[in-house]
Amino acid sequence: MTTIRHEATVPLSAAGRRFDQALAEMFPDYSRSRLTAWIKAGAITLDGVVAPPRQLLRGGEQVRLEAELEAEVELAPEAIALEIVHEDEHVLVLNKPAGLVVHPGAGNNAGTLLNALLHHDPVLAQLPRGGIVHRLDKDTSGLMVVAKTLAAHTALVDMLSRHDVERQYEAVVLGTLVAGGTVDAPIGRHMGDRLRQAVRDEEDGKHAVTHYRLRERFRAHSLIQCSLETGRTHQIRVHLAHIGHPLVGDPLYGGGLKLPKGASAELAAALRGFRRQALHAERLAFEHPVTREPLSFSAERPADQQALIDALRADTARAGLDDWK
Repeated sequence: MTTIRHEATVPLSAAGRRFDQALAEMFPDYSRSRLTAWIKAGAITLDGVVAPPRQLLRGGEQVRLEAELEAEVELAPEAIALEIVHEDEHVLVLNKPAGLVVHPGAGNNAGTLLNALLHHDPVLAQLPRGGIVHRLDKDTSGLMVVAKTLAAHTALVDMLSRHDVERQYEAVVLGTLVAGGTVDAPIGRHMGDRLRQAVRDEEDGKHAVTHYRLRERFRAHSLIQCSLETGRTHQIRVHLAHIGHPLVGDPLYGGGLKLPKGASAELAAALRGFRRQALHAERLAFEHPVTREPLSFSAERPADQQALIDALRADTARAGLDDWK
């Protein structure tokens, strides 16, 4: 555990505000729930005495914080290889492979990205969720940003909530799109399957917007680029299935293997062998949460997705449609 100590003066502008509300602004590195817990434990004093979270302030009081920063994550570190794209004192950007679970779930406490992160930097155990501020599905590959300090964690969570982090994906979908578009449809838990999400009405779903653009059209499939305004669970997968163009290989929303009429043996083998959703987080851009420097990263598509695209291109050329735009 790490002992932290801070002293500060309540600004006059906080007069009339609650103690816990003012503290959240005075110490933005820490969550309001953590600060409230410290107030109740007597780890934060106001003019030398313990005060309740709802204490109204007059401004000018002296605040002293002395608390133990306990681990928020109790998980075993594991020496799992990480492809780190960028790392500094406050943030880490990595390229996650398909097949790697991001965060442990029920009955799954090993072999995850979080286990690997705790091995890479044990200090991450002191951050909420080990510094993980957003997720990729197990079988989605690509870029993720991880906070390494409380200041960066607080800032990145806020940036994500304000949609100030640019996330761009590449996907291979069933069907031949003729243009791009936008899917604006609320997403919520599927009524009959707890593992799935679904487009719901506004009362039962959360606001979700996905933009997509056609990159390349094959004989019976399309290569598209997707960008998110929101970050709902399975958002791209649900939205594209909703408009009739599910991701190739998607076990939840793809509707099973679909071979185009007259598919070559090579294409049939490629489609049968692609056993995950064809989705890759290829670009990530955001303002550094501490230095405010603009950062932008890209990751090449993984070998299995490249092989799938090559097979689709060869099949399209074989049909005499290689110049089809």
